[in-house]
Amino acid sequence: MLSFIARSAVQKTITLFFVSIVSFLIIHLAPGKPSQVNPLNPKFTPELVERFRKAFHLDEPLYRQYVYFYRDLLTGKIVSWKDSRPVLKKIWDRFLNSLPLFIVGTLLTWTLSFPLGIRSAIYRGGIYDRTVTFFSYLLISIPGFFFAYVLIIFVVTRFHVPVIGMETFGLGGGSWPPMIMDRIWHLLLPSVLGATGGIAVLSRYVRSQMLEVEGQDYIRTAHAKGLHPDQVHYKHALRNALLPFVTMFGLILPGLIGGSVIIESIFSWPGMGRMAYEAILARDYPVILTVNFVSAVLVLAGTFISDVLYMVADPRIKL
Repeated sequence: MLSFIARSAVQKTITLFFVSIVSFLIIHLAPGKPSQVNPLNPKFTPELVERFRKAFHLDEPLYRQYVYFYRDLLTGKIVSWKDSRPVLKKIWDRFLNSLPLFIVGTLLTWTLSFPLGIRSAIYRGGIYDRTVTFFSYLLISIPGFFFAYVLIIFVVTRFHVPVIGMETFGLGGGSWPPMIMDRIWHLLLPSVLGATGGIAVLSRYVRSQMLEVEGQDYIRTAHAKGLHPDQVHYKHALRNALLPFVTMFGLILPGLIGGSVIIESIFSWPGMGRMAYEAILARDYPVILTVNFVSAVLVLAGTFISDVLYMVADPRIKL
């Protein structure tokens, strides 16, 4: 086990190194130059451009820019070109804002998708299966931004409560219980919206995988031996159907960054996805590169978690 963890850590560190190089080169191959961050500003004089280039080592060769950037990033010295805030501090603040959306949306998706998909597979072709299938395809077909506006209009006109932002304007500085309940209320709608599409898609995968496993010979043998149907479905079939979802579960970590750009923009939620989108529009290269680096770390961490969970789901898998 320890040798597997050490070998995996070395492999993922090497992979992360090459990903950082590729990300750095792609950003610098994009059209435009860093000195064109705000070309319409009359105060952006040639002298200021030259000072800007020296301050951020843009007058150095590309390989030295790479070394300087990741050295300053890991020591916390790199700052945003847009507002001169430390990049790691800026990303950490947005990360804490996105984390509740991610946790609640993920819990809703995974706790509801499996019961829906498993029951649909068990009662294939019945009224329950057809109903779940209809609503699943309906949610998949409806654009997220359209569904978001429909929910906002319904909640605001029906309950007359604010839903935009992380908290109600003017409520800051009040007592803790009302502030906590207000934050939960603002969190509820975007979390449910983010989970609807995931529930629709994941429940279809669960149903398909369960149907494939239910058709195997050993499942028919278990039924023929007189085992209780719940034991056959949930002990024998479900465990063997879990492996594809172990991979999917490990790869949900990058959703902390790019999985909720539309939702965060519609609900004015200051999260990671919205920050990355604004950084791209503003050509804020330090933030863009750092977000790419954090995304790569999350992907590699997710694959490592998947590798470990494989052993839990199926003991036959050898390291």
